[in-house]
Amino acid sequence: MSGASGSAGAAAEAGEVRVFEGLRPLLFSIAYRILGSVGEAEDAVQETWLRYATAPNPPVSPKAFLSATVTRISIDVLRSARVRREQYVGDWLPEPLLADPYEDPERAAELADSVSMAALLLLERLSPLERAVFVLREVFGFGFPEVAEAVDRSEAACRQLAVRARRHMAAGQARFEADRVEREELAARFFDALQAGEVDGLRALLSADVQLVGDGGGKAPALSRTLVGAEPVARLLTSYIGRLSLVDASFEAREVNGGPGAVFRDRDGRVLFIWALDVVDGQVRTVRAITNPDKLDHVGPVADGWKVAAEVQERQRAERRRQREPREH
Repeated sequence: MSGASGSAGAAAEAGEVRVFEGLRPLLFSIAYRILGSVGEAEDAVQETWLRYATAPNPPVSPKAFLSATVTRISIDVLRSARVRREQYVGDWLPEPLLADPYEDPERAAELADSVSMAALLLLERLSPLERAVFVLREVFGFGFPEVAEAVDRSEAACRQLAVRARRHMAAGQARFEADRVEREELAARFFDALQAGEVDGLRALLSADVQLVGDGGGKAPALSRTLVGAEPVARLLTSYIGRLSLVDASFEAREVNGGPGAVFRDRDGRVLFIWALDVVDGQVRTVRAITNPDKLDHVGPVADGWKVAAEVQERQRAERRRQREPREH
């Protein structure tokens, strides 16, 4: 009997694992949209698994149980995270996401829009409860009974939260109507001009009020303030890429948070920073540069940004000394 009982227990556990792994992409995607952090979302998913695996009785609906659990955990984490963000050094940006694991071909464009940097920053304006309700209802299409269960509020309260969330999102609505192909073509031209150091060509692709935003968290070189305007942004970007070439840094165009972006690496392939572009009306509206190493380590080994910056400065000084030296006759 004990052997049969053990086999049955092992089979049940294996079944739980299969169910959980099948739902993991959805759970991560919910948590990431609520938290704006890859690491915190992964931790929330892991905690959800622990609660699922130790539940005294199997839930009637694993999807409902797991979605509700990861949502509640994420709400609690977000509340404490917002306290920490009040002391954050410089501008705060979400952790960049190179690939959303949750796939729904019929809603691919909508899901990509909801994970964009612009959308996540709009979600930051919502209360934790409003944010969770909006994500579950508007992004993933949960019914109000499931939403109410997840956030431990009545259906009527959730409907009110949803209305407020939609109103807040609409008030600061980023425009996501740019066609995917159009965004990709514009991004290709943007990075070609950047690589070639063509200031005029780059400036033509930027909106007049383009913004360059940096997030180093005080742990890596970053802009001290947001830079605004096509001319200064184009000049700074091309100059910066030219300086990085002195230390053999390179970049690879990648999809970042469902839109165009790039991953920059040092000569040894370690991640220096990640850019995410917002494209609106055929122009680049915002360039967001994430250099905080804490927000990059999920992508791979991270470079020492300060060390790279120091090497760039030394190479520049050496070049200036070389130019000042009298030419040999």
